[in-house]
Parts: sequence; C-alpha cells; structure tokens
Amino acid sequence: MGSTIVAQPAQAASVLIVPLAATVPQAQQVAMFWLADGAANLKNATPYAVETATGGQRLATDIVPDGRPGSVAPVQGPASPEWQMPTTSGKVFFIGSDLRPHWCTGTAMQSKYRNLVATAGHCLLDVEAPMGPLAKWVFVPGYSEGSTPFGLYVGKQASTNYDFDDIRDHDRDYAFVDVYGGVVSPSGDVLTNVGRLVDNVGGQGLRYNQPLAPTVDVFGYPAGPNPDGTRPYTGEILERSTGSTFAMTVTGPPMDRPIGTDSPFTGEGSLGSSWLTNYTGDSGVGYLNGITISVSDTDGDDLYDTNVSPYFDGELYTVYLDAANRWTGSIA
Repeated sequence: MGSTIVAQPAQAASVLIVPLAATVPQAQQVAMFWLADGAANLKNATPYAVETATGGQRLATDIVPDGRPGSVAPVQGPASPEWQMPTTSGKVFFIGSDLRPHWCTGTAMQSKYRNLVATAGHCLLDVEAPMGPLAKWVFVPGYSEGSTPFGLYVGKQASTNYDFDDIRDHDRDYAFVDVYGGVVSPSGDVLTNVGRLVDNVGGQGLRYNQPLAPTVDVFGYPAGPNPDGTRPYTGEILERSTGSTFAMTVTGPPMDRPIGTDSPFTGEGSLGSSWLTNYTGDSGVGYLNGITISVSDTDGDDLYDTNVSPYFDGELYTVYLDAANRWTGSIA
C-alpha cells in the first residue's frame, strides 16, 4: 500500500522499520481523511476480519523463558473510576487491501517520547498483499461510539520483527507504532494539537521473558460472530475479560510458542487487544504481556473461548526498545 519497508542495521537485525506518514503534510492529510465530515470514515469503518480465528489446543506444559526476565514500568493516566477501564486502550484505523476503512485494537505504551502504540503485527502490515503497510494508520484512544475523547494520533513510523515480514512467523506478530501528537478538528477543516499520547491517556508497562501469568485482563473491541452465528459484542465500546493463561498449539498461523488466555472475545475487531498483568482499575495501568492475534474455539462448542498471543520474549523487547526511543513531534 505505498511505503517501502527497510530493515534496521546489523546490530538490531531482528527489527524492521515500517514508514507510515513520514512527513507532516502527509500526516495532516491522513488526519483529515478520518476527521472530515464529522469523522464519517471513523464511524463507517468495519472490524478487520483478516486472520481472526484459528484451531487450537491447550497444553499442560509451561513455556520456558529464553533469557533474563525484564519489565518497563507503566505511567498512570487520568482516572476513570466509573468504568474501571484503561484510557490507554483504543482503536487503530487503517485502509485494508480492499481499499475500505477498518479497525483493530491498540494500546498506548510508556516510552521515552510518550508516543507509542502496541498492536498486532497484521494490524500494521497487510498480510493479504506483499506485506506493505496498511494505509492511513491512526490511533484513537478511548474510542466509544464514534467519539475521539483524547484526539486522533497519526502513525509516523513503526517497528516490528523482521521474521514476521520475511517468513510470516506469527511468533513475531506484534508491532509498536510511533505516533505524532494528537489532533482534533473542531471546525471540520482545521487541525488543533492536543499533545502527546501518553501525557493524555497514560501508558502501559511491559513484561517479557516472564513465566506465564496466572491471570490477565484483556481489553479490546471485539465484534463479529461466534462460529454458531451469535454476536455478543458490537465493537462500539471497550470490553474487558479476565482469564488464566496457558501454553497451546494452533493449526492456523505458523507459531512455535503461542500462548492462550480464557476469553469469550470474538476475533473481528479484537485483534491487537492488550493482555495486562497486575492491572488495577484505580490506576488504569498494568503491564502488557500479550497481544491478541487470533481467537480459538478449543472445546468445539461453536463459541470462542480463547484469545491467542505470541509469547513475549527478548526479541519483542528489542523491537519495543527501537520504537520506544523515537521522536515524532506535532502536526498542528
């Protein structure tokens, strides 16, 4: 979908740089595409339905970390005690290979310049095409029924793992996107700056090379049907599920170390949902330790019961570090 993807130098060989809206004029055009006409394109977008479900089986074995464990502390955002839901969660919007607007879920992350979003790798790269970036990529934290309460943030550049692009290794199906400062358009044709992402909503921490967490809280915007045709979610508001985690095998995307969590989320729209450990509603933050890349019906009752994520290892931390130290700036 337009931009060229380039690999990092040899000292960070596992990192792939993905340019998005590289210049301020490009970013302004992207923002106006989504905000014009009363944000019609945001409201008319549909949940992304690519690689949403897989066959899966739960395992009794554990996953052994391949390096020293580590973590990055979160940054607390504005309190939301009435919902006990994180303001860091939102929708990522983009244009798919069908040239129509779609959305996944994304999460604001702590970083040096407070400008980072985590999501699934295939909510950044178009796996239906020759792995170019999905066009007009933006993040709207706190999205609810068409509103943009904390502004809209245009993606400038992203980092993912080279093996996801090169060999479609879904153990590397994650992405960290650097976004410009947020904007709103109160008059419909002028952009107003609202500041840096994490300053406005907070930022989740990160844990990697950890034993599987006893439980995680999953936050996302599920939509679409179960295998039996029921539709328990609309995708219009942020949803939460809490469940235990476990090692598993999958029959769909190639993965060596997928992990699962008990969750009834359906696949469309929930791709990119955050898995948070040690989350508290009063603070609105915890530690990102998984990202939904697919869902599964593991017991065969035609209802999805499991969300699937890559295991967060040292390679993910390398990708995170690359993105977490990149400045972006303002577009208004």
